[in-house]
Amino acid sequence: MTLPTPTDPTDAMTETEALHRLVLASLDDDQAVETVSIPLAGKSSIADYMVIASGRSSRQVASMAQKLAERVKAEFGRPSRIEGLPTADWVLIDTGDVIVHLFRPEVRTFYNLERMWAFGDTLNPTAHA
Repeated sequence: MTLPTPTDPTDAMTETEALHRLVLASLDDDQAVETVSIPLAGKSSIADYMVIASGRSSRQVASMAQKLAERVKAEFGRPSRIEGLPTADWVLIDTGDVIVHLFRPEVRTFYNLERMWAFGDTLNPTAHA
């Protein structure tokens, strides 16, 4: 199923919000740990949201990434670009409007992307347990 290209900006935002909800639901279903969503609209042109989550092992991180890409393809008809699957310490899934970073806990702590994307503001991302 391929969705039509939205012509109304509200339709694009609705699709982006639906994609964001799908990403969060997929990670929740796969028992991601410490899921954080950072709104990027107005801060960056790369995406509207960045979602960061952890898995307990490389195997779980890889599985979450593959399932998420399959769900995005099935629901929205868009292929996702995935980087980092061979080692699965840090996997990036680019769905277009939502960028997802999946980490093993120690790798996430080392890179601390949440702090980097705070842009000097007090970081108050939307956390999802």
